[in-house]
Amino acid sequence: MIVRLWHGWTTPENATEYERLVAEEVFPGIADETGEGYAGYELARRDHDERVEYVTITRFDSWEALEAFAGEDYEQAHVPSEARALLTDFDERARHYEIRDGDSI
Repeated sequence: MIVRLWHGWTTPENATEYERLVAEEVFPGIADETGEGYAGYELARRDHDERVEYVTITRFDSWEALEAFAGEDYEQAHVPSEARALLTDFDERARHYEIRDGDSI
């Protein structure tokens, strides 16, 4: 299992719309693009005084499945224009980890 970690930040005013976009459009699109190798996602939120931080954790069954979604330069962030319009800042590169142990394996 490969996990892809990425951070993005938005304003409190845009947070609800960003969450809707991610749940209803962004991750279903990733699932469609990747096919069977896509293993789901989690969206974590942390409220700060003036902005909201998100961490996305996307799971793929293999490096090949990750590349089917992200391409050869798989560390490049995948941020659709609709999401970019709602974010104030985001990681340009994602980080990836191989899961070695855990309850959900």
